[in-house]
Amino acid sequence: MYPNAFDYLAPESLDEALDILGERGDEVKILAGGQSLIPMMKLRFANPSTLMDINRIPGLDGLSRDNGTISVGALVRHNDLVKSDVTKGNHTMASAAPWIADPIVRNLGTLAGSLAHHDPEGDWASVMLATGADVVLSSSSGQRVVPIGEFLVDIFSTSCQPNEMVTEVRVKAHSSDGGGNYQKLERKIGDYATVGVATSLELGEDGNISGAGIALTSVYAFNLKVPDAEAVLVGNAPSEDLFKEAASVAASASDPTTDVRGSADYKRHIVDVFTQRGLAASLAIAQGGQS
Repeated sequence: MYPNAFDYLAPESLDEALDILGERGDEVKILAGGQSLIPMMKLRFANPSTLMDINRIPGLDGLSRDNGTISVGALVRHNDLVKSDVTKGNHTMASAAPWIADPIVRNLGTLAGSLAHHDPEGDWASVMLATGADVVLSSSSGQRVVPIGEFLVDIFSTSCQPNEMVTEVRVKAHSSDGGGNYQKLERKIGDYATVGVATSLELGEDGNISGAGIALTSVYAFNLKVPDAEAVLVGNAPSEDLFKEAASVAASASDPTTDVRGSADYKRHIVDVFTQRGLAASLAIAQGGQS
């Protein structure tokens, strides 16, 4: 099947792109990597009257770390995150990056595009929810910074307005007493996750857990942050029994469906196992001081 006819625009500056969004709004779909958008257009699940290619816009491919924040521009590819030492500042993100889709998709797809698309089986949203991220939305009238939990609204839905575009994602770096991990079960390379679990830990001076993040992929209607499981961890000394308790809470919060990838009970069990593994891996990094 071929896509419907559309106007193709390729602005060469951010101001030009934002003006187009201001004028055309809902008519526009933004093309960065296109790894999700193009197949949807080909199948006519997406039918934009205007396709705006932002790949010629300078300054959107920045990747840097400053004052505990990793800044990821809208044109930073998945493979840029795999290869860059900057990514290692957030261990959950560094752990997840090689698991994103397949090598071909990683060459073109972007973190910002993945979040803007908000496929409920996407890995990056869980990573951002677990570690704490902000999304920078730009329009011709200025910028606004939206916490990831407010940005992700529902399946394939975000709080980005028709006249806005994601220009940057800001991710909290782990401290020298922090660590993170991403566990993913997939049937084959490049497949969606059967189950994914993102974890993040920060330790206080007393060795107790001062901050925690747990988020799940593909076992709920959308990427699910599990604050009840996080609350089990915070303020307590890390231990195998504590991690088992938090994992049990995370598994209970999940609501997987039975499909070709496995039964609901099987997936719920994997959530439990992966949460324990992820927390143990996060703790090992945190105690090893690998910032």
